[in-house]
Amino acid sequence: MQTIGERLEEARKRKGISIREAAEATKIRGDYLQKFESNQFDLNLADLYVRGFLRGYAHFLKLPADKIVNDFNGLGLASGGRARTPSREVYGRMDLSVASGDEPVAPASAPSQAPAEAPPANTRRDPASFTRGGGNLHSGPSIDPALLIKGGLVVVGLIILLLIIWGIKSLVGGSTAKAPAPVAQTPVVQQPAPARTFTLVALDTLYVTVARRNPDGRSGEEIFKGTLVRGQNQVIPRPGPLLITASAAENLEIEINGRRFPTDQKGYKTMQLQ
Repeated sequence: MQTIGERLEEARKRKGISIREAAEATKIRGDYLQKFESNQFDLNLADLYVRGFLRGYAHFLKLPADKIVNDFNGLGLASGGRARTPSREVYGRMDLSVASGDEPVAPASAPSQAPAEAPPANTRRDPASFTRGGGNLHSGPSIDPALLIKGGLVVVGLIILLLIIWGIKSLVGGSTAKAPAPVAQTPVVQQPAPARTFTLVALDTLYVTVARRNPDGRSGEEIFKGTLVRGQNQVIPRPGPLLITASAAENLEIEINGRRFPTDQKGYKTMQLQ
């Protein structure tokens, strides 16, 4: 019956790969794989990790991993339940290709550097920079308080400047006398020139006709026609040249602009008035 190492070596050679290539593919140190194929399982590691490496290597070589692990357990190499203290370098890299759920994941080949040690217990930490589980409270970059103060001063300065400008505008606008509102001028209504008139003054009863004088000298439109009795005054419009006919011219006087003029005529007469 083949040993565990013989089965591993035979399966690797069937795949046609070297120890180095297998180590790169499985992330397990090459010297560990070399010891497995030589049936040397004392890796100075806890049995838990040895079984994890064996299981991962068997999966990679397409071998029954459970059979390989059971055969390893049957060798009686377990430490009797007392886990060995693993070397510090083992924790640098873990193999994540374990298939079985009941077996813990074994670490891969250890890195060249040891993990960072925990800070001393008496080291002071800033309580504002840690959360439960060690996470940083600040999700983004911290802001310099000096920049916040400078930004606030700039904003306050701008507000004060705007208030000063507003106050100056208010003072200048208040001191400027407002121009009086233009007074609506009442349009001047051209009064028609007073119509020229004259007055017929009756010294005694007579009959009078007043008509326009046409350019040809003949009588035109009649303006007044009637009998005047003694002492009667009759105002007649004077639109232009007129012809005045009186039945008794000696009983008639004509008043123009407050002055009376006798006709110096007698009997039935027609007189012109320019």
